[in-house]
Amino acid sequence: GVSDLARMTPAAVEEKYGLTPSQYPDFAALRGDPSDNLPSIPGVGEKTATKWVRDFGSLGELVARVDEVTGKVGLALREHLDQVVTNRRLTELVRTVPLDASPHDLVRAPMDRSHVHEVFDALQFRVLRERLFATLGDDIADANGSSLGTPLDLVVSDDLAAWLAVRPVEERVGIHVGGRWGAGVGEISMLATAGTDGSGAWCIPSRLSPADEDVISAWLADPLRLKALHDAKGPMLAFASHGWTVRGLAADTALSAYVVLPGQRSFELADLVARFLGRDLADAATDDGQLTLDGDDESARARDLVIRAEAVRELADALDLELVKRGGSDLVADVELPLEHVLVAMERVGVGVDVDYLQALEAEFAQAARSSEEEAVSIVGRPFNLGSPKQLQEILFGERNLPKTKRIKTGYTTDAEALAWLAETTEDPLPPVLMRWRDVTKLRQTVGGLLPLVDDSGRIHTTYNQLVAATGRLSSQEPNLQNIPIRTDEGARIRNGFVAGPGFESLLTADYSQIEMRIMAHLSEDEGLIEAFRGGEDLHTTVASQVFGVDPGEVTAEMRRRIKAMSYGLVYGLSAFGLSQQLGIDTDEAKRLMEEYFSRFGGVRDYLARSVEEARVTGYTQTLLGRRRYLPDLTSDVRPRREIAERMALNAPIQGSAADVIKVAMLRVSAALETARLTSRLLLQVHDELVLELAPDEQGTVEALVHREMGAAYPLSVPLVVSVGVGRSWQDAGH
Repeated sequence: GVSDLARMTPAAVEEKYGLTPSQYPDFAALRGDPSDNLPSIPGVGEKTATKWVRDFGSLGELVARVDEVTGKVGLALREHLDQVVTNRRLTELVRTVPLDASPHDLVRAPMDRSHVHEVFDALQFRVLRERLFATLGDDIADANGSSLGTPLDLVVSDDLAAWLAVRPVEERVGIHVGGRWGAGVGEISMLATAGTDGSGAWCIPSRLSPADEDVISAWLADPLRLKALHDAKGPMLAFASHGWTVRGLAADTALSAYVVLPGQRSFELADLVARFLGRDLADAATDDGQLTLDGDDESARARDLVIRAEAVRELADALDLELVKRGGSDLVADVELPLEHVLVAMERVGVGVDVDYLQALEAEFAQAARSSEEEAVSIVGRPFNLGSPKQLQEILFGERNLPKTKRIKTGYTTDAEALAWLAETTEDPLPPVLMRWRDVTKLRQTVGGLLPLVDDSGRIHTTYNQLVAATGRLSSQEPNLQNIPIRTDEGARIRNGFVAGPGFESLLTADYSQIEMRIMAHLSEDEGLIEAFRGGEDLHTTVASQVFGVDPGEVTAEMRRRIKAMSYGLVYGLSAFGLSQQLGIDTDEAKRLMEEYFSRFGGVRDYLARSVEEARVTGYTQTLLGRRRYLPDLTSDVRPRREIAERMALNAPIQGSAADVIKVAMLRVSAALETARLTSRLLLQVHDELVLELAPDEQGTVEALVHREMGAAYPLSVPLVVSVGVGRSWQDAGH
């Protein structure tokens, strides 16, 4: 738990204790040390012990002249002298133990990144890997005795246009970009390329002549000229902001690595080069896009970027082979790479917001938070910090003597689940008020976080990340639009602030109905479940009628609720205990409900069992489009780890397939809009929902297009049903 460590050099010891390191053991013997169970001398503290060592020079001299020490402390010293001598003997470093190694043998050797990756993959270390490389990143072994860094036999030209003019058509060129990007825009400070002949070139776009600008622009836009980049979406935003279009993107080494290593958290270029090429990528310059010096510094930076472009080119070749081994080539080529172009367009467009509405909403949530805080203070009878777990523990479990919740390191938990339990099981008025305060405070923060992100045109530009979720789902950040509450009234009010922009008349939302259950029906081939979907009736009502043995018209709301929880819970590996907690019933009743369900839908039971056992043999699960999730813990001897992996094995193929299907739907909808030359455009993707901005007079055409393209994203054995809504705002368009 210690985060701040001090390096105790001789100077640091003298500064802290006023003694040399050689005097410190004498001081420790006099002072005592509770951590080592060394008794202290009553009435003698650190200052007195330090003074004695200084005045007498050593403990030995002090013992020899102990009668010279006067007063009560002198008497205490003489009474405890034997213990002090024992303390000194115990603090002495034993120097006669035979050792096989000398300090020279213990010097830390350079780190072999490739070997570290192999070990950490096997152990499923993620955060530790990042910390290790961040701490020791400058001390890396050159595994193959070579280096992807200066000096490298690259012929580097500063005339990129001339270099591109002589490139063979079939060559895949590595590209690396220096610059900045985000929030739908970007800026290129330097562009570097590398070819298969050991040569490379670079340019600074702001200095290009019109003729050279045209050459580079045409080459980038040529789909027959193949390009490889690392984490290409950001640079493509910068290209687009410059007025350049990129076609012919044949490899993104970050995306390829993500498909090859879906459980990894970071896909830095240097790490991947060390891992797959066994070489060190010298960090000669940063990629922050800052060009403040000319001459030698600029040339060094340019050479560094060309080296990185060469690293990308070589890495792309290596990862192509890995993708073939792991069955991910088509997934990258047909889905992930084309999707980058769609995401770039979406991020550049952004989504319109009603700023005045959101400002008023933030003020309303802030007032609600203040009211809740005032009510809580009134209940307690004194001011306190509602956001302090420590103060809440003192008030709830000390002053108000409420039932204890789950024990944690700092006492008893006051998290949301604990407050909800206290609100249900006691009549104390404080927990519900605290829950309300937390809810409205979080909503105020959500709205407050949106407002600074609105650009001059009244739009917000979220950033989509393809490299985060191991299941393949897209994540959204700055702002995270997937984090806005969907089922609460307050969340609906936030979504009401997202509106169609000028020149467009409304928003259209389209989402898949029960897509995970439809994928479950397809994968399990359960005839009962397939028939329930093909009948076009309400799934949960139909299933409930079969499980409970009643006519569909006799299915109660509670029956439907239980079956819905059961059906979706199975997708996530829900146990009988988990179901009982979710439904508020005892475990035996939950177990009987699951047994009845499986007796009616045996195909589901068999599929769930089969998927885990197959993954245990192969080591991975696989989605409909071949996205793999590697689960080495399926064979772990540690039961909790094994059970977590088993739940992942149940969930990954279904949730991952849903993620793949929505990505294909985005590609199809985007392409269809372009083919039909419509002005309406794709704005957002949130979970299983797409949001589009409708141009005047295009609603009917776009609705038909969305139904057609999303419904045909993947040929399941049951229909892919799409629900569409249209309205002034995102919330109004909900359905």
